[in-house]
Amino acid sequence: MSTHRRALVLAVFLIALGFPATAQDSGLGLGVIVGEPTGVSAKLWLSGNSAIDAAAAWSFAREPSVTLHGDYLLHFYELIQVERGRLPFYLGLGGSFTFLTEPEVGIRFVAGACYLFEAFPMDIFLEIAPTFLILPGTALDFAGALGARYFFPARSGGDKAR
Repeated sequence: MSTHRRALVLAVFLIALGFPATAQDSGLGLGVIVGEPTGVSAKLWLSGNSAIDAAAAWSFAREPSVTLHGDYLLHFYELIQVERGRLPFYLGLGGSFTFLTEPEVGIRFVAGACYLFEAFPMDIFLEIAPTFLILPGTALDFAGALGARYFFPARSGGDKAR
């Protein structure tokens, strides 16, 4: 494991120690995404089954480049049941921008699954994202990744006595 990856894993672990647990299907999650591309990932839940995710990542596929992407995701919990935690599948639609000599813009079609831990505010996910490139020309590209995110507790307007 490279020095940068070790530092990132350590930072996520130390952050996780400092925050109380929260549900993984609410709030904001930050973490890492490894694959094509590799970088940092964020997910913000909008409801119990919808979220937006984004990543800023480094790609080595053709020439070294930075890719930014964002997706709207719908989660389906009914397809598979697990004894502990939850394992929803998700589908999504989004966009990508890759900084190359000639920048690329694409429309992403995302399919994946994420495991939501029962007792820890973290998820792990695996996804594929066929991407229809629209600029500078049309082409089909593929991205795939494995990742993990830690979910931070939602901040409330203040604690009230119960």
